[in-house]
Amino acid sequence: MTMNYQGDPLDLERHFVGFTEAATPRVVVDARVLDANIAAMQDRVGGAAALHPHIKTHKSIAIARRQIAAGASGITASRPNEAAVFIRAGIGPVTIAYPLVEPRQVAALLRLGAEHGIGLRLICDSEEGLDSLVAGSRMAGIPASVFLKVDVGLGRVGVDPQSQRGVALAERIAGCELELLGLISHAGQAYGADGRDGIEKIARQELAILHGFRDRLTAGGIAVPIISIGSTPTICAHAGFEGIAELRPGNYVFFDLTAIRLGIAHRSDLSLAVAATVIACNDTHAIIDAGSKTLSSDLGPHGTRAGKGYGEAWVVGRDAPLPVDRLSEEHGFVAHAGMRPAIGSKLLVLPNHACPVANLAASLLLLGDRTTEEVRVDARNGELHL
Repeated sequence: MTMNYQGDPLDLERHFVGFTEAATPRVVVDARVLDANIAAMQDRVGGAAALHPHIKTHKSIAIARRQIAAGASGITASRPNEAAVFIRAGIGPVTIAYPLVEPRQVAALLRLGAEHGIGLRLICDSEEGLDSLVAGSRMAGIPASVFLKVDVGLGRVGVDPQSQRGVALAERIAGCELELLGLISHAGQAYGADGRDGIEKIARQELAILHGFRDRLTAGGIAVPIISIGSTPTICAHAGFEGIAELRPGNYVFFDLTAIRLGIAHRSDLSLAVAATVIACNDTHAIIDAGSKTLSSDLGPHGTRAGKGYGEAWVVGRDAPLPVDRLSEEHGFVAHAGMRPAIGSKLLVLPNHACPVANLAASLLLLGDRTTEEVRVDARNGELHL
């Protein structure tokens, strides 16, 4: 018995060619598919808005440079130490889509950006956060540029667009020494949608919320120059980009089993996987050398499930995958249902969620036509010196 799965089998004669030669466990990237995904997102947007891709997906300077070369206008980061790595590399402008509430971090980032000639854009969703941004700007002697973060349904970070508090915070940002760039959102709840139709519905709701809030602000005399949205699902299954200036998808460079479940990608679009070796076998499971320290134990973004188990294990010559049922730290349990792979053979595991898998790796092995290239996951251990 094999896993139920959608779409065509993964053709290992064309994809991830050379993975069987890698020392395992190893996170591998099909360079051809990676570049195709980057180009496809640029084509999908078609100049309707500027791409500022989220580099938390790969944390790699080399991959970010591929995105910039393909037409991206800037990048997005989460953590301050992550952003610092890319600022030092001269890649920007950098949007930190994470509320900073420590003035010393704000000051250090503003100074670093100025030192390297890289623009820095921050977000705010609270009075306390705004106080920190103002204090950090004064410490650095550099006024911060700020987006007001809007909660469009995820319930994580952002002001309620229906509340007077959100309007009051926008008024205070616009009236202080900081620059109000506009509104920013992340419809991460789309990762829990049933499919493309559900994603498009969420995308429409996001646009309606942001446009309505912008109209309330502009009616009160507050300019909203930029609306910035970001999530791979809502851009792949979008509802148009009217009134949107910037897009910040991240996962699209790799995709994963979550994207398959959502119907926004095929297995041939997945560019990241884990090469593993069968190190033992029993009556029910083949044991591989990739456990939670390689695959992560993530079942999907924002706590959603990409499906049963912890990935799909593909064997060369087979047209269906075997399920990765469970994980130890350094071991994966692949249910073979009587079709035992040989001990010492190589498997390719497609993960539920590519972002934490890349984050757990020190480097990625890019597989190309008769070539391999190792690229660092540079921001995995980045530092911001306060």
